[in-house]
Amino acid sequence: MLLIKRKSIFSISLSPSLLLAITLLFPLKLFGADQPVTQTEQPASPAMQQPASPEQSTPHAHQPPTPSEPSSDGLDFVDAPRAYMTEKIISFASYMDRFFGGNRHFQESNQSVFQLDLTRVAGYGDNHKFELSGKMNLRLPGTEGRLRLWLETDPEKDMYDDPTRDTHTQQNKATTTRGAALAARYSTEEEKGWRFSSDAGVKLPISHLNPFVRLKGEYSTPMGDWRMKASESVYWFSALGVGETTQLDFEKVLSSSMLFRSSSNATWLKNSLNFDLVQSFSVYHTLNDRSVLIYQTSAAWITNPSFQATDYVALVFFRHRLHQKWLFVELSPQLHFPRDKDYKASPALSMRLEALFDESK
Repeated sequence: MLLIKRKSIFSISLSPSLLLAITLLFPLKLFGADQPVTQTEQPASPAMQQPASPEQSTPHAHQPPTPSEPSSDGLDFVDAPRAYMTEKIISFASYMDRFFGGNRHFQESNQSVFQLDLTRVAGYGDNHKFELSGKMNLRLPGTEGRLRLWLETDPEKDMYDDPTRDTHTQQNKATTTRGAALAARYSTEEEKGWRFSSDAGVKLPISHLNPFVRLKGEYSTPMGDWRMKASESVYWFSALGVGETTQLDFEKVLSSSMLFRSSSNATWLKNSLNFDLVQSFSVYHTLNDRSVLIYQTSAAWITNPSFQATDYVALVFFRHRLHQKWLFVELSPQLHFPRDKDYKASPALSMRLEALFDESK
């Protein structure tokens, strides 16, 4: 008797990012391939055996051939670094950026979220007041997360991806008057290491007609045990003029709880004909599921009217989850060596309370 196997087919809807992770973590297999059947029954007696018909003797004659494994293309050596980047570097770096709630995670988050920060700096750069800032990333329905409504304060400072950037008193000096901005942003899904986004909006109040446009492209690729991530932003603000920002990061996992990141940033503004350069070296250290540290040293330079250092900074950045997944506190003791103080040691302390309003509980 011909034994017919019935195979159940399941349809699972996966997001592109999850599908990519599964694809990288597990080798593809041929689903539905026939498996050898173990003969557990006794052979039939000769009296019961019947001569096989042509159709029975060639059961696969009318079935398409089983797909074979693709032949080697000589590039198998890239599979190992690709898997390492996925399992080690990207997952760890994404966890760090997600925990710190930095600009990297905020822009790439696939859910709607509103972030509210209350910051106070004491010591060098002290302005004797609390700074309230916020931003909203609202996913519009029916667009698969590609089109979003974006609301933020000080959009000119949104080009530098570093969770400690707002605590640097030298980098935190506003180039224009403070204000909020409303924009529509379109972004693509990451594909082969590439991601693009563009947005256009106006600074509030709308009656002053202060429009702006931003374009950004990112690319990441493994380099042995490292990951390189490069980003380029081109923008125009009615009050600031044309500018561009280039950032180059190199990341390496040091241990199961530590990540090293080197960030090189260059910002150019046409109106000032000047490059603002920042180089930082950071070690991200996970203490537990509620607390994370950053140890960082950085230096900042300008190129106009002459090439000169404006600040050297050494800091420790501590972020602690106070309650659930939406209330955080940050403390950052810092030691600055600024040019306006003749490079003398100038201590500072940054304190921040952050609340996230999203689907987290």
